[in-house]
Amino acid sequence: MPCWRNWNAPLSRTVMNPPAQLLFPWISIPERRLTLLRLQVSLLFRMIQVPCCEVQEPNKAQLPPKTSAAAQLDELMAHLCDMQTQVAAKADASKKHLANKQDQKASLDSMLGGLEQDLQDLGIATVPKGHCASCQKPIAGKAIHALGQAWHPEHFVCAHCKEEIGCSPFFERSGLAYCPKDYHHLFSPRCAYCAAPILDKVLTAMNQTWHPEHFFCSHCGEVFGAEGFHEKDKKPYCRKDFLAMFSPKCGGCNRPVLENYLSAMDTVWHPECFVCGDCFSSFSAGSFFELDGRPYCELHYHQRRGTLCRGCGQPITGRCISAMGHKFHPEHFVCAFCLTQLSKGVFREQDDKTYCQPCFHKLFPL
Repeated sequence: MPCWRNWNAPLSRTVMNPPAQLLFPWISIPERRLTLLRLQVSLLFRMIQVPCCEVQEPNKAQLPPKTSAAAQLDELMAHLCDMQTQVAAKADASKKHLANKQDQKASLDSMLGGLEQDLQDLGIATVPKGHCASCQKPIAGKAIHALGQAWHPEHFVCAHCKEEIGCSPFFERSGLAYCPKDYHHLFSPRCAYCAAPILDKVLTAMNQTWHPEHFFCSHCGEVFGAEGFHEKDKKPYCRKDFLAMFSPKCGGCNRPVLENYLSAMDTVWHPECFVCGDCFSSFSAGSFFELDGRPYCELHYHQRRGTLCRGCGQPITGRCISAMGHKFHPEHFVCAFCLTQLSKGVFREQDDKTYCQPCFHKLFPL
């Protein structure tokens, strides 16, 4: 015959309340308590499902005080009923219209708060990890601490490409995180030769940045060493090529003039190269004669000009007499036999020699 029973009364200790240490020696104390509560709830529902034909009203008597396990069971059952009511209400509302997002968020926060409280009641501590700097929501699981803030792993992303950074290396710029690829693409200096970002060593020259292997001579392609470089028209050159291409050339040997030089005839000369174009003697007296862009001593200048005296072989610097395709000093234009000066300019020629009239008739009679 079924009878009414007070479910708040303590159950037999041998049936419902065995020591948790004996039942589950391998489980921690908070987990033992939680497991024990679950067993109590399960047994309770099984007993509720027993059919009852007639229930007799028990005599009203003073109930024994609740045990701590029973009190926790009542509290847990009440919380489960509240959750079931909330879920049912939301299911009915969803059939009519969309639920309000703010209400859903508040309900979820309430449920999470209740669960956290239950865990704390059972002795399971929950340590807050802060709020995500991206979504501003609490971080319950794994967290990433970077830039002085906490993040959900999936929310700690590159500010440019939005790819998840996670625990990978990153660069910081203006308080934002960037993956290495985007950081170098956006902010690293670029090589003046290849225009690619410079990731490692950077060389600065000519107000530009270069990869060290890309800063080389514009003519021969050799990388510059300790001797440095020379600049011309915004291009770098090694010393050898710069001097060969841009330094002044000697008018004698056409090689670059590097140190001491002479300036003459609108060009520069090595001192050892500024000599007579015929006899190669230096101009010790400091004077020279120019002919066709070349320097000459006085003798060879007049020789090339055809102004050497036919009589003495010396240069003619003043008045001269031209005869037989030659030039003469006036005092050296004489008869080849009597040496009389032919001052009047009248002479006779024989075998490329000059004669006065009397000597010519004597020596060469008709």
